[in-house]
This record gives sequence, C-alpha cells and structure tokens, in this order.
Amino acid sequence: MNYKTRGTCSTMIHFDLDENKCVHNLSFEGGCNGNLGGISKLVEGMPAQKVIDTLEGTRCGFKKTSCPDQLAKALKAALES
Repeated sequence: MNYKTRGTCSTMIHFDLDENKCVHNLSFEGGCNGNLGGISKLVEGMPAQKVIDTLEGTRCGFKKTSCPDQLAKALKAALES
C-alpha cells in the first residue's frame, strides 16, 4: 500500500499487510530518517490494529498530526479497504 501523508515532513508511506493483517516492509519518503527507520523496525510484523492503537493521535510539536499518526491513518485506510 502507498499512502500520501498530510501535514508532515514525510510525503509518502509504503507498507504491506500480510494475510493476518500484520505490517511488513514499512518505509517513509522524506521526514526524519533515523526516527522513521526506527519506527519501521519496531512495527515490523506487528498487527496493524496494535500499531494504530499505539500511534494514533501522536502529535509533532504544534502540528495536529505526526508521521506516526499518519502511519495510523494509513493502516486504518488499508484495513477498511
């Protein structure tokens, strides 16, 4: 899945969901490479719903969203499709 982010330094999120709805191959375009690379490693193989529950609503400074929050939105969209 490819998801265009809104309101963040990263511009795109790429990931796969397996038959058990677990996250694989997560990557971000743009943003803070170290932080987003770390998030990618941490969520590898996790159930998408657990990632959503953990990251949804995370804010970056004064922004109403963040890269982790955008990931939660991307995963929600994938689960709903």
